[in-house]
Amino acid sequence: MAEKSKILIIGGTGYIGKYVVEASAKAGNPTFLLARESTVSDPSKAQLLDTFKSLGVSLIYGDMYNHESLVKAIKQVDVVISTVGHEPTADQTKIIDAIREAGNIKRFLPSEFGNDVDRVHAVEPAKSLYEMKTQIRRAVQASGIPYTFISSNFFAGYFLPSLAQPGATAPPRDKAVIFGDGNPKAIFVKEEDIGTFTIKAVDDPRTLNKILYLRPAGNIYSFNELVSLWERKIGKTLERIYVPEEQVLKNIEESPYPINRLLSIMHCVFVKGDHTNFNIDPLCGVEATELYPDVKYTTVDEYLDRFV
Repeated sequence: MAEKSKILIIGGTGYIGKYVVEASAKAGNPTFLLARESTVSDPSKAQLLDTFKSLGVSLIYGDMYNHESLVKAIKQVDVVISTVGHEPTADQTKIIDAIREAGNIKRFLPSEFGNDVDRVHAVEPAKSLYEMKTQIRRAVQASGIPYTFISSNFFAGYFLPSLAQPGATAPPRDKAVIFGDGNPKAIFVKEEDIGTFTIKAVDDPRTLNKILYLRPAGNIYSFNELVSLWERKIGKTLERIYVPEEQVLKNIEESPYPINRLLSIMHCVFVKGDHTNFNIDPLCGVEATELYPDVKYTTVDEYLDRFV
């Protein structure tokens, strides 16, 4: 059995980062979290850091914006995974620079965890975000650093609890607002499963310099199908309110940030079909459930049961 790679996770206390940290530790990889002093002393992070420590995660003090500390941290591991949020996306060039200087990294996974950024039809403000991620892809490829890009599609925990109803905190019981005609297929993946698939890819030669797409067959639903599934669960027919694309675009323009960003991401998925309107190119991409059929992922059907 090959020795498991030592993994450094940057942004590991963030939304998706915490799931990647836990998945890494539970898979038996020596797991390191890059942590700022301010994070460690933040009371709101104390419980999470205690959970990490109980799983055997090691904290390395450092900062993405402190080159010396970053290089020092990277020299202690084999793989770097960035799970930083939207705002620092463009600053991942600092991680690329540090990896190049350290010279020892077998694989880098930059922070993507959404649509395949090379295949989006987005309007602002999502357009700028995807362009930044695309620039990071090109910078990683130009650097010669071995990489894997994770295209995980939608975070289930972000969209399913409200059935993708902007501003709602629970699935609808009377009416559902549907973007476009409701027919393009979207993909919803539970955050824990994203973590699991990400860590599986780290030492897999089949994912080297490839995009890992998360397309679990039981999690691909059009908006119409999602509403129908929910209707069957609650034994009730909802009123469906369809919002044509022109109105969706108008709503994006008139909404404040960050609501406009969320709406623009939903537009490219639910109206333009950007999760599923292309086939995976085997030259540059692989599908997670085909590579790892042993992973028991949570289906959308199972996920929605908790809200009935």
